[in-house]
Amino acid sequence: MVSGRIIKLVFFELLEFAAFSVPTLVMMEKFAHEYQKTKNGVERTHYWLIVSCSIAYVAAVSLLIWVPIKVILFKKRHLYKKIVGWRPVLMMCVVLTTLPSFSFSIAATEVQKNGSVSVPVLPTDPTCDLPVSLILLSLIVVDIVERLRIYPLRGRQESYEDKNIYITTLQQIKTVTEQVGRGDENPAPAQAAKPTMMSVPPTNMGALVGPIDPSFDSGIQRTMSHRDVRAELFLRSFLTWSDTIEMMRVAGLPRVYQSGWVYPVYIFSFISLLRMVFTPKNPLLSFLGVLLQDFPFIILRLSLITTLGTITPVLGLCKNILVTFSYIYFNHLTKFRPFSAFETSPF
Repeated sequence: MVSGRIIKLVFFELLEFAAFSVPTLVMMEKFAHEYQKTKNGVERTHYWLIVSCSIAYVAAVSLLIWVPIKVILFKKRHLYKKIVGWRPVLMMCVVLTTLPSFSFSIAATEVQKNGSVSVPVLPTDPTCDLPVSLILLSLIVVDIVERLRIYPLRGRQESYEDKNIYITTLQQIKTVTEQVGRGDENPAPAQAAKPTMMSVPPTNMGALVGPIDPSFDSGIQRTMSHRDVRAELFLRSFLTWSDTIEMMRVAGLPRVYQSGWVYPVYIFSFISLLRMVFTPKNPLLSFLGVLLQDFPFIILRLSLITTLGTITPVLGLCKNILVTFSYIYFNHLTKFRPFSAFETSPF
């Protein structure tokens, strides 16, 4: 009987390969369809030529790059452990799938605009958003699969917060027990112990901790309050890329196509996707998020709002500004003397 680990491995590999190959085929088929319409003929030679090239590209990239790297990562575990801070699977998806897909999406747009001799034909198909959504969904699926590999698919799994609270509580109890034991023998070493949250005075502790979260031990509330890290993983993956998804939605508006803003929107959106290559717990990820997404999106959204009006939500602009300002302030400005005084709120 096939083990669950083999089934999980095969399922994840097939899911990742589908996310790697399908977006390119869909985008090139859309480009071939739009290009064929400009020929105004019954012959579909150009259509099948472009589709054949897309199939050949996906097959060549899969056989020459995707499959060899996957086999090396699976067989040579010592090489996989030497990869620190970035994910090669996401790198292949971003470079070999997303980049050509975005390129053919822009090419299909130009073909639509220049297809008519008199007035450019802008996209009016209600399903024109599906290819771009497919590209981002494929990247998010690969991101989720790469994060989910280290977790079992069966059984219960506690969240990170539950584990941290449990470990912190044990450490505090152990520290208090050691201090009490040493207090009976020699009170001097107890004063030299490392400070913990239990050694902080009650007044400061109330100012630093804040409201206490409830905990439920039984009943329906216990069932409702259970948190599984695997379920939260899906939510975090989609929330991480919500800003890029909104920006790609803006790229689908006719006013953006008509004004030529589609190029910077696609370029900045692709740059923001480069963060996906890095591991979720990479210490540089916060800086890269500001550098590759929030700060460029401030410039892009301000330009779009100034030129075309509020086609992009002002809330998104506020989010980018606040994230950039908070990162600079709390990580750098607080090191200077005017901002370095430590204050606590009495409430």
